[in-house]
Amino acid sequence: MDKYRHAIFVVVYAREKGKIYYLILKRRHHWKGWEFPKGGIDFKENKEHAARREAMEETGLKPLKLKKFNYAGKYLYKKKLADRKGLIGQTFSLYAAEVKNGKVKIDKKEHCGYKWFDFEKAGKKVRFANQKKSLRIVNNWLKNEV
Repeated sequence: MDKYRHAIFVVVYAREKGKIYYLILKRRHHWKGWEFPKGGIDFKENKEHAARREAMEETGLKPLKLKKFNYAGKYLYKKKLADRKGLIGQTFSLYAAEVKNGKVKIDKKEHCGYKWFDFEKAGKKVRFANQKKSLRIVNNWLKNEV
């Protein structure tokens, strides 16, 4: 039976002068490219706790507000990962975390940089379809939020 790692995606955003900016991290562990915070759900941890923990671990910023979305999926790893023995891919659930735009402290093992982007530029930086869709879902919700 094929096994998947259970994980969450967290689209981290900040509001500044009436505009919304998304925090995109430059990945260096397992693959190279831009992404938003994501990570596995620890044993006996619920998805919401994992989303808060991953946002803080990967950015150093504390979520002010967390929103769960009705979007989930799964994908296969492009190659076997030594630190994920027996796993062929990952499932994910989508969350968004609002933070105050402050000093970002990345996990240097996983990432080598970060940038804040508006929606259009963030959408051009992330390359996987599930990341682009996640960003679109969060952006549409934020545009319609009263």
